[in-house]
Amino acid sequence: MSAFAQNYWYVAAWSKEVGRTLVSRTICGEPIVLYRSRDGQPVALADRCVHRRYPLSLGRLTDDSIECGYHGFVFDCSGTCTFVPGQDRVPRTARVPRYQLVERDKWIWIWIGDQSKADPRLVPDAHWLDDPAWASVEDMAHSPFRHSLLVDNLMDLSHETYLHAGLIGTPEVARTPFTTHVDDERDQVTFSRHMEAVACPPFYEKTTGYTTPIDRWQDVFFQPPAFWVNNVRVAPHGTPVGPRGDEGGAHVKIVHGLTPETENSTWDFWAVVRDFALDDDSVSQALLTMNREVVQQDLDALTVLEQVVAGEPAGTQELSVAIDAGGLAAREMIRRISR
Repeated sequence: MSAFAQNYWYVAAWSKEVGRTLVSRTICGEPIVLYRSRDGQPVALADRCVHRRYPLSLGRLTDDSIECGYHGFVFDCSGTCTFVPGQDRVPRTARVPRYQLVERDKWIWIWIGDQSKADPRLVPDAHWLDDPAWASVEDMAHSPFRHSLLVDNLMDLSHETYLHAGLIGTPEVARTPFTTHVDDERDQVTFSRHMEAVACPPFYEKTTGYTTPIDRWQDVFFQPPAFWVNNVRVAPHGTPVGPRGDEGGAHVKIVHGLTPETENSTWDFWAVVRDFALDDDSVSQALLTMNREVVQQDLDALTVLEQVVAGEPAGTQELSVAIDAGGLAAREMIRRISR
């Protein structure tokens, strides 16, 4: 079994990160260099020169080609070597792998695995990030812990009550039952927790103006191995719900692109999008500030947990309970698609 699920799209970068400079990033254990060609298209090549394995990201961009900073080998956008110093003939095998990319919804997605199988139709839908009907704040976190710990964390939101008290967590989150659904055919896991007449946490009180009591929904969608969305509805208690189930109140989507860096580190590309106060910069700043705090709390806790797990003897057992249903389903699906 591969350490990572192959033949899937992962978020490689925010679109705004990649320009006419060389960006080094390790994704699923593979060193990659990213840049844009002169026509604005993103390019991803293996970040190793074929000559002495020197990182191409430490070279320089010349027109649309990378000149290796060690011995001057030159590679074009396709990964083909076009120049070898000291000789006219370029060896036929002098090329580095190129990775298929799709730029969509403010993200640059990369296909890891068999490049001939890269299908843009399989890129997860995150259109809210770039939809004028929604406002978005975004950031990313380099996380020094394994991908599975972050998946576990996001698939069990009862931890909000304890780890994120005073920001987004209230006692009702952990106390309220939820439902889980596994769709093996589409490789999706969902769970829902609907709370009525509950406390309004600062995360929503400061941004919507709603006060306790509120009705609060958490409808989570996870598409393994790398895409997670919490579809949130908050509204003053008793606000009617229309026939489509989404009228009334305020709607927030907390979005995560979960990209393994190595077996023990992860890139977390996250955003908070909303359908209210679209032009209010104070709301944007409040959501950005508070969600950075939430992410940092998760990062601190999971960094400790990574050290604990890494130091455990082989065969150490853990106890799972009802709140772990979503996380266990996600684990099993990731194991299956990684075979």
